[in-house]
Amino acid sequence: MKFDVHDGKGEFKMKRKYPWQYDDMKQVGVDYSSISEVEAYDEQMTKLRDVKRETENAIELLGIGPDDLVAEFGTGTGEFCLEVAKHCKRVIGIDVSDKMLEYARDKMKQRGIVNIDFIHGSFLTYQHSGTPIDFVITQLALHHLPDFWKQIALNRIYAILREGGTFYLKDTVYSFDANQYEEFFEQWISGTKALAGEELAQDVTTAVREEFSTCDWIMEELLRRAGFTIQQVEYDQGFLAQYVCKKD
Repeated sequence: MKFDVHDGKGEFKMKRKYPWQYDDMKQVGVDYSSISEVEAYDEQMTKLRDVKRETENAIELLGIGPDDLVAEFGTGTGEFCLEVAKHCKRVIGIDVSDKMLEYARDKMKQRGIVNIDFIHGSFLTYQHSGTPIDFVITQLALHHLPDFWKQIALNRIYAILREGGTFYLKDTVYSFDANQYEEFFEQWISGTKALAGEELAQDVTTAVREEFSTCDWIMEELLRRAGFTIQQVEYDQGFLAQYVCKKD
């Protein structure tokens, strides 16, 4: 895979290997093009989610320990990486957004954390070398890929995990009755507006229209075809899913 050194800081900007490869380095859906937009997004998410509690629950669920190497795809503003770094040896945070990574690095410096490498890359471009990874995490990012490229991404994640390693996936996956899709989407968007405001409701509208959330039965088969054993699955509210998978 081709790559260029980025910004002279030892940060790598990955490139597609083939011209026909899906470009998952482009922003799908909402594009956060400035630090102020990223900061506003970070604040808005606190209205919808208790990120700290979710992170603590995931760490406990997965059993992440002090000798482990953890990678997160779609690290965003870095909250998961920053929290899990307190519990493991090293973290790799990967994201397609320069601005998100810039914001995450600033947080890391402010909090005095030193065991995170933030990488400008994606599911389809990140190249791992050295020690196989113990835990791969991705939350609310895989739906940016069409289903075929989800399969390629999952295959690549499987390859970089150690034998017996764990893959944790949390994403927008549709488990509602597709015959009721109009009513479902309208209720989801109106509920988001009531809870977090018009801007995030518009983000959900954009996600439904432009992103690639798949069905529960498709996601489960994609995971199995990648080689994973699904140890735990949970569907919530008709649009959220959580999977804990093992590389046997």
